[in-house]
Amino acid sequence: MTETTNSTTSTGEDRLSVATQRQLMWWRFKKHKIAVISLWIVIIFYIVVLGAEFLSTSDPTKGRSARAVVPPQPIFTFDHGAFRLHVCGIKGERDSYTLQKTYKTDCTQKIDLTFFAHGFAYKLFGLFPTDRHFLGVAEGQGVTAEESIFLLGTDEQGRDLFSRILHGSRTSLTIGLIGVAMSLTLGITLGGISGFFGGYIDNVIQRTIEIIRSIPTIPLWMGLAAALPPSWSIIQIYFAITVIISLFAWTDLARVVRGRFLAMREEDFVTAALVAGAKWQDIIFRHMVPSFYSHLIASATLAIPFMILSETALSFLGLGLRPPAISWGVLLQAAQNVQAIALTPWLMLPAVPVIIIILALNFMGDGLRDAADPYSAVESG
Repeated sequence: MTETTNSTTSTGEDRLSVATQRQLMWWRFKKHKIAVISLWIVIIFYIVVLGAEFLSTSDPTKGRSARAVVPPQPIFTFDHGAFRLHVCGIKGERDSYTLQKTYKTDCTQKIDLTFFAHGFAYKLFGLFPTDRHFLGVAEGQGVTAEESIFLLGTDEQGRDLFSRILHGSRTSLTIGLIGVAMSLTLGITLGGISGFFGGYIDNVIQRTIEIIRSIPTIPLWMGLAAALPPSWSIIQIYFAITVIISLFAWTDLARVVRGRFLAMREEDFVTAALVAGAKWQDIIFRHMVPSFYSHLIASATLAIPFMILSETALSFLGLGLRPPAISWGVLLQAAQNVQAIALTPWLMLPAVPVIIIILALNFMGDGLRDAADPYSAVESG
């Protein structure tokens, strides 16, 4: 029994001794169960980003005034004991006293649903023209999805909220990735130059960082976003907001990189590269940065929620993306007053994916940060 235990221990130690840095990180990360679950949630969200049109039931830009502010609609799977995927019709009535239009479920009209149904035309992944959707109205019923399917209700213009949330994820989640990529580039480059050269260059860059950090971030964002020309296209505003958010998000990373470089520039491998005549760009990006790339990955993961929240906040305040652009912040503009929340609470539903993805990214970032810690314990397998 003792020999078996010793053999197992020896095998585990052998695996640890020959494991790469990536393998050690992965073994540590797998021990963080919440981080692993969060990783799968993030993967699902970005799959939705890729297939938003396919998963949508309706055209997110097409509305019908007769179907304005329809409440969420349940899906039924059985009818008189037999399987039948369907939704009930919606009947609108106007209150004679308040003149407010209300909707009631009318199950005398049943609309059959089917998978991989025909719907509005789009290009899958932006390349392949198709009109197939994951869920839609079965053929031969004389109605379209825009007229009959409202899984999460509709907005004031009668546009399907479920489809708009799916399309909004594309804007809100990609702006986080692009913003982090820009801030990473600035942070690594300027922080690396500051730590590698030191002296006057280091002093100038550090004083610049202190000036940037002394400016109140939110008022500055609001001022820059409000200065964007109203005549700009949606794409121009999208990239402008991305630049505004990332322009002041690189300073923390730059300081971390500078600290690492100050400690590493006296190492033997850096001295050897200098003696061999390597250029400073090669020493920074080919030798020094890869030595702590795991920390950079964790930092980037924790920075994405900040970018997403920043875009959502600016768009919610009307200073970021504006209609007809679709993002979670733009969708939440419809729920800015108490009356809207009281009468149409489903307009707050775009906040749900924001909360879920922010928590998932934070938990995943915590797991990556712990996994990147070289002093944390690790078990193989």
